[in-house]
Amino acid sequence: MRIDEALVQRLVATQFPQWRGLAVRRVVPGGWDNRTFRLGDDLLVRLPSADGYAAAVAKEQRWLPVIGPRVPFAVPVPVALGAPTPEFERPWSVYRWIDGVPAGEAAIADLDDFAGDVARFLTALADVDPADGPVAGPHSAWRGAHPRVYDEDVQRSLEWLDGTIDTIAARAVWDAALATEVTAPAVWFHGDIAHGNLLLQEGRLTAVIDFGSSGVGDPACDLAIAWTMFDDSAREVFRRGLPWDEAVWTRGRAWALWKAMLMLSGASGSHDPRAEARKARVVIEKILADAP
Repeated sequence: MRIDEALVQRLVATQFPQWRGLAVRRVVPGGWDNRTFRLGDDLLVRLPSADGYAAAVAKEQRWLPVIGPRVPFAVPVPVALGAPTPEFERPWSVYRWIDGVPAGEAAIADLDDFAGDVARFLTALADVDPADGPVAGPHSAWRGAHPRVYDEDVQRSLEWLDGTIDTIAARAVWDAALATEVTAPAVWFHGDIAHGNLLLQEGRLTAVIDFGSSGVGDPACDLAIAWTMFDDSAREVFRRGLPWDEAVWTRGRAWALWKAMLMLSGASGSHDPRAEARKARVVIEKILADAP
């Protein structure tokens, strides 16, 4: 399915004629699960890029208004819900535009402060009442579940990467996570705390976007940023700012390892496999150096 400016203009004109005259501009990068377009100066349109991502639309529409007032940084505000049509057979959303530059595209003023801000956000998110929230499952790509759901991926990656990384040490990290159990009550998690979803202004965190993988479950999946973005100092600041125990941290390390090994083996479906593989190797080195 071709998702472009012309399609967005037709959908908006048909369903929301009050915005018919607003310019439509593609946002680059526009995301993996969704295609994103700016609508005028104050709105944006997000359309799921495949059927498997469509469930996130209703989830964000329902829960972002609940989450937004309870966290210390801006989150997307749904303005309208677009209906499926014969031309685009998935629901879609209109949100308020949030100014900011993704953390991967702008300099972070102070990485320790940034890590502390991310920890504040995750702590506040986990304090949002989880009652009736969407339990971790296919809608969240199993973020919020125990990382053992991806054991087959990891075993395949370990076999594929033997001789490329220290698979003995990597297996020890994974096995340590498998030995833990999720015993704490389920809380809200974001599911994709990564540089593209953390917006900066003047080098400081101001907004967190893309809650398509969010839900209620184990927050360990949100700790992967400790190894994907932070150095030793920032990782320690991040850890001190979070309320979770060693078992959660151990599972967080495993989540980071799972994804990094997929990226290094070229099995993650990345836009740029070679660049992602280089990054993944650095992440794996951090994980193994930091492991007990």
